Amino acid sequence: MRIFSRILTVFLLGCIPHWAMGDSEKNEWDVSQIRGPARTVQITTDNGTWMNLDVRPDGQEIVFDLLGDLYVLPIEGGRAQSITEGLAWDMQPSYSPDGKSIAFTSDRGGGDNIWVLNREGGEARAITKESFRLVNSPTWSPDGQFIAARKHFTRYRSLGAGEIWLYHVQGGKGLQMTKRESHQKDLGEPAFSPDGRYLYYSRDVSPGKRFQYNKDPNSGIYAIERLNRRDGSIDRFVSGTGGAVRP
Repeated sequence: MRIFSRILTVFLLGCIPHWAMGDSEKNEWDVSQIRGPARTVQITTDNGTWMNLDVRPDGQEIVFDLLGDLYVLPIEGGRAQSITEGLAWDMQPSYSPDGKSIAFTSDRGGGDNIWVLNREGGEARAITKESFRLVNSPTWSPDGQFIAARKHFTRYRSLGAGEIWLYHVQGGKGLQMTKRESHQKDLGEPAFSPDGRYLYYSRDVSPGKRFQYNKDPNSGIYAIERLNRRDGSIDRFVSGTGGAVRP
């Protein structure tokens, strides 16, 4: 994998006071606009870290995120091609079952939401339009009609808790699939079974309602549970010492 001529915009000033902006900038924040002094840096790299990737269903291509943009790469290797660019932070790409679309998380609308991009090009469109309960970790239903994602809830701490919500590919308010146990115990990483009957996810099943840093791994921390979409029942599917994540 090799990525050439990556252009980074480096902000020299972290924030601009509202009185230094024009009237239009006061009313609507645009993530794509450079605000304050900045410069560009050109880099070449053939590696990355904290990346998310997915393989196209036909097995011919990989999509991945790197430094806030999405790239595609032939499965046999070669030169990566960017399919998104700019100041917005794009991540967590996921191919649709037919390989023609890519769902991803982006803050291009002002906060993290789920967007869908045609693999062959064009403008991305927002699937979710949350302004406070931010959404991430998209995954497609096997029929390609729905996207499940984690909705983020906070109260006393920024990491907060999560719920899994289901959204139609044409948008809408979504359907709640799981309910958070508290404002601090996390839940996320949704994944469908191949037949679409089950929705898997990881959940913090350690004792108590509050988040703790010094958890005992011997009794397990995270477990994988599955929701039966036919009858609404939930089963503890993978658990034990240490725990389990990312079904």
